[in-house]
Amino acid sequence: MKRLFLIRHGETDWNREGRFQGKMDIPLNSPGREQALAAARALESADIDRVVSSPLSRAGKTANATAALLGLHVKVMDGFREIDHGLWEGHTADEVEKLWPGMLAIWHSHPETVTMPEGETLKDVQARAWAALEDVIAGPGSRVSIFSHDAVIKVILCGVVGCNLSSFWRFR
Repeated sequence: MKRLFLIRHGETDWNREGRFQGKMDIPLNSPGREQALAAARALESADIDRVVSSPLSRAGKTANATAALLGLHVKVMDGFREIDHGLWEGHTADEVEKLWPGMLAIWHSHPETVTMPEGETLKDVQARAWAALEDVIAGPGSRVSIFSHDAVIKVILCGVVGCNLSSFWRFR
């Protein structure tokens, strides 16, 4: 049986500032690099035999720490990239509320209904992430670590446990 480990990337300055990152390639900050090393050490005894990552550097650098410790290579898969927040990217929640009044409240109450301006829906993200997950399951390795992002991991978990995307915020 294949075991999958879903790991979110380490912290970035935009995480700390509460900014929507999405597809923007924001690097890990110093605590994020420490978190990447801590994740690698935590996974060291898990007999990981394959490391997969989103193409964004914050996930890639987190994955690289594990791969380096275990002597593995990182397979980059676009399906695990973060949701495209569109025009929200770079903005804080307060800024989003001012620019798109009421939309953030809908994102928090009914996320499955929201398409961010020039961005993706959760259904879009789930479709591409699920396809990538199926490729991982069909591919090599019996204990695979997947380094990705908050929204991607949440939509995968919704699919795994069989709940609707309206349950997106139940996962932390």
